Amino acid sequence: MPAPPENAVDDRPDGRDESPTERADRNWNEVLQELRVLQTGTQILTGFLLALAFQPAFAELSAAQRGFYLVLVVLSALSAIIALAPVALHRVLFGRGRKATVVRFGHVALLTALTIVALLLSGVVAFVFDVVIGTTGALLSAGGLVLLVVVLWVVVPAVVRLRKRDGTEPSPEGLPQ
Repeated sequence: MPAPPENAVDDRPDGRDESPTERADRNWNEVLQELRVLQTGTQILTGFLLALAFQPAFAELSAAQRGFYLVLVVLSALSAIIALAPVALHRVLFGRGRKATVVRFGHVALLTALTIVALLLSGVVAFVFDVVIGTTGALLSAGGLVLLVVVLWVVVPAVVRLRKRDGTEPSPEGLPQ
């Protein structure tokens, strides 16, 4: 089989014997799986947020708390819109041989949506802490969650990527079955 062209979706060798089209198809399926996971969590948070406005205690919120709530609702909608954008692009470009473009766009959209979801998760927890115990609890809980997101979503992947690059990551054969 000839070597994949330079403009393949991912031209880094990974030992797979697949054409650029097969790689784009596989990568698109992976993007879709990630979108499904992200979308489910976002939908649950959105439902929670939308239900809050119809609770009797909502009227007791301060103006600042209501403003923060509306920011969270907008972040929730924004995360859903961005996470669904690759699906819309795929639909428009369907059958036109542009899967690699859709995969690259999906990658950027997912990273953007994950950033917004990190803000949303931290914000929702801060909002609840603010209502229940006050501003200090809100700031501490949000700060802790932001730190956890940075460690688990940025630092750990960066370390894993570096280990792969320098050869210290175990091979697939060494993983538990």
